[in-house]
Amino acid sequence: MTKKKAPSNEALALERVVSAAREVYAASTALEAHFGEEGGRHPSSLELARFAAAMQELRDAREAFDVLVSGNPAPRR
Repeated sequence: MTKKKAPSNEALALERVVSAAREVYAASTALEAHFGEEGGRHPSSLELARFAAAMQELRDAREAFDVLVSGNPAPRR
């Protein structure tokens, strides 16, 4: 029986970035649907919050990936 090799930290960080980017795309697509309708309607607070949370996760994931790849600690905000 062969052992599966565990994904590297870089691979896991990249998967996080990809997942976050997909969520941003999905949230963005949901928001765009409102602007295509005649007269349009305002997106709900939940839809806007989903988009904002997705964008924040993408920023955080990209920053974590950059730190991991560069080997430099992240600057404190």
